[in-house]
Amino acid sequence: MHELNWGLPVILYLFLAGLGAGAVTVSGSVLLRKGGFGSSRFAVARCGALIGPIPVMLGTFLIVFELGQPFRALNLFKVINLSPMSIGTWLLAAFIIFSLLYALTFVPPSAGPGDRLAGVRRTLAWICVPSGISVAIYTGILLGAMPSRPFWNSPILAGLFLLSALSSGIAAIILMGVFFRRKSSDPDIRNDYHNSSYLLTTSDALLLAGELMIIFLFLLFAHLTIGDVKYAVEVIQSGGALALPFWGLVVGIGILVPFIIEIIQIKPKLLNGGSFNPTPAMEVAISSAILIGGFALRYVIVVAGQITAPAVL
Repeated sequence: MHELNWGLPVILYLFLAGLGAGAVTVSGSVLLRKGGFGSSRFAVARCGALIGPIPVMLGTFLIVFELGQPFRALNLFKVINLSPMSIGTWLLAAFIIFSLLYALTFVPPSAGPGDRLAGVRRTLAWICVPSGISVAIYTGILLGAMPSRPFWNSPILAGLFLLSALSSGIAAIILMGVFFRRKSSDPDIRNDYHNSSYLLTTSDALLLAGELMIIFLFLLFAHLTIGDVKYAVEVIQSGGALALPFWGLVVGIGILVPFIIEIIQIKPKLLNGGSFNPTPAMEVAISSAILIGGFALRYVIVVAGQITAPAVL
């Protein structure tokens, strides 16, 4: 068993940065999309915009102080190169600035579709979507750039972290919507709530399916190789030290159960034009399960990469 140099602050950073980036990316995508979300489009975008910057800033705060000497992080801005740390530092800084500006356009009481900030809001959305995707992918590249850790040394992690971040962002938006959009004083938003929730749930089901596919490919690749990678992946397989949290929390609670329930929920409307009317309790339960799974995913991957080392040194 190897010493864990990266602990809870790093795990929380990876989770919170992905969650915030995912929420802002979904918000910008909904705002820029034409049609589909109806009168709830602005309310959904507002939820994601107001949620997004907070977890990213909190996660960045945790990772900076994890360094032991917080002001050393400022040195990363003095050098611009193609190293993951340098690129990530500038990406995070840019994302925090633009996502905060984007969120501020939703704050005024008069904020709404077609208001005086509409043009600025759309411009910032065009910036926040690609920068949010970049931050979400970066959290996976940061780990994958370490060849001495065979469990992390895979480009597949970047794709897995991206889909997980977007799914977590949708879960956070749905969770916030239960407490705010459902009870909105605007009757149009209340009446259109289930339509927007259906589109978010459908998108999330696709993301969860993508996560399952990437996990399958990750395990398949490990089985088809020999040496370090195959040895490292044994930690999440049957009998491995992290098998229970991986298959129970990440795959089971965080992906498979929500995916099955979401498919059951959207099937009547998707196939037969029926109704979509999930209860608030179900929305809270599914969103919470996805967020738990998203955190567990980062926990398992960060710890697994540290307790496994190359088979031959």
